[in-house]
Parts: sequence; C-alpha cells; structure tokens
Amino acid sequence: MNKIIQRLLIFFMGIPAIVALIVFFPQYNHLAVNIAVIAVSSMGAAEFSHMLRKKQFAVSAPEAAVLGALSPLSMTLSVSFGISSQLTPAFFIVGASWLLASGIFFHKNGDFSQVLNRLAAGFSVMMYPGHFLSWIIRMSLFKHSVIVILIFILTVMANDSAAWAFGILFGKGNRGIFSVSPNKSIAGFAAGLLASVAVCVLAVCLIPAAFVPDKLHWLPAGIFLGFFSGIAVSLGDLAESAIKRCCDVKDSGFLIPGRGGVLDSVDSVAFTAPVFFMLYRFFF
Repeated sequence: MNKIIQRLLIFFMGIPAIVALIVFFPQYNHLAVNIAVIAVSSMGAAEFSHMLRKKQFAVSAPEAAVLGALSPLSMTLSVSFGISSQLTPAFFIVGASWLLASGIFFHKNGDFSQVLNRLAAGFSVMMYPGHFLSWIIRMSLFKHSVIVILIFILTVMANDSAAWAFGILFGKGNRGIFSVSPNKSIAGFAAGLLASVAVCVLAVCLIPAAFVPDKLHWLPAGIFLGFFSGIAVSLGDLAESAIKRCCDVKDSGFLIPGRGGVLDSVDSVAFTAPVFFMLYRFFF
C-alpha cells in the first residue's frame, strides 16, 4: 500500500511539472525539455552501467553518464542552437573511439580479458536510453511541437497508468503471459493499449491543427499511431524487465519513490519515442 501511495504522489506531482516544462518553456525549440532529457539519459545510463557490472560488463558510472548523454546532447546542440546535424554521428564516433582506444589502457597486470565486455557495455549505454530518448528532442522540430510532445507523453503515461490500474483490479486470473514479468496481465495489457489508442484518436479529433488529417483517413491514422505506440510502451517495459532479470536486480535504482530508478521510469518512454516520432511524421 505504501508503494501505491508513493507512486500516486509521484504521478500527481510529476505530470503537472512535465506539462509546465513543455508548455511554458518552448524557447530555443524546447531547450528546457531537451536539457531534462540529457540529464535523464545520463542518470539512466549510469544506472544501466551498475546493472551491467553485475555480469562483468565493466564500464564505470561516470563514463556511462557521459556516453549516455552524447546522443541527446548532440541533438540538443543541433535542434536548439542550429549546429550541424552531422554532430550526432560525430559524437558517436568520439564515444566509439574512446571505447576502442581505452582498451589499450584499462587493464590490470596485462589482463585484457575484459576488453570486449567493456566495449559491449560502452556501446550499450551509448544507445540505451540516450539515443532512444533523443527522439523526443527531434519532436521539438515539428510545427506544433508543444502539442506533439504533450500527446506523446500522455500516450505513454495513459498506457502505463491504465495497465497498472486494470492489472490490479482485473488481472489476478490472467497474469503470466510474459515469463519475463509474471505480474503483467492480459487485462492490464489490453487496457494500456486501448488507453494509448484513445489518447491519439481524441488528439486527432480535438486538435486537428496539430495533426492535419486527411478527411477520409484521419481516424485510421490516429488508431495506427495509438496502437503501435501502445505496443512500444509495453515492449519498452518488458525489455527493461528482461535486462533486470538477467542482472538479478529488482529495480534499476532508488531515486524515484514507488518506481525505483530513473531507468525504471523512462524505459517505456525511451522505447516509444522513435516509434511515435516516425509514425507522426509519416501520417501527419
């Protein structure tokens, strides 16, 4: 019960804070949001490195924090300050070069047995959650960026909240559909998916200026956007569960009461960001 109360408090305090950041600070293509994404990516990567070290995939937390911030930082410099879009691949080359070259020096007594493990860990924290989350920063380039980012966040949060609530209320007899997360239920999965579809369909209906739907195809487009984004939300949560099970940890960290670590809170956001971005760009 205490965990439920903590989770509800975080939800009701976090939602207004996120909405305020998006709505009231759109300057420089949402620089405030972009900085928040960089910080979250950095902290999430550091948490990921702690989990990886349990399986002898050694990259230090400070290194992981820097590597995890590279993609969103380069995207922010491009989006908010107009620096060349080639900065992102350049930053990746810098990070990859460091990981490859540092293998020469990071060893003890001539033991190079961990070089490949270090490379695998380093490339992993560069990609997840940083590169995935950087697609949120890309959303700030859309004409109606405030609306698009808000709908994206609502699509993820509505799914997460509905899946959690309906899973508690109606999921006792239909759990265990995914062995990686035995507490996930069919009722929760279906409710979350429907919630994502509902958010996107309502957004298309109520805010046509931001979606500019074709008169004949606006409803299918909204359904597709919500359906595939909803699938991505669930996959993001399950993917992180698989990582945690492999590393024998319950939570990625402890910074957020009722939820665990930063990575526990942004797993679905990270996985869904590129899916939502590409679908919105394709349909609207």
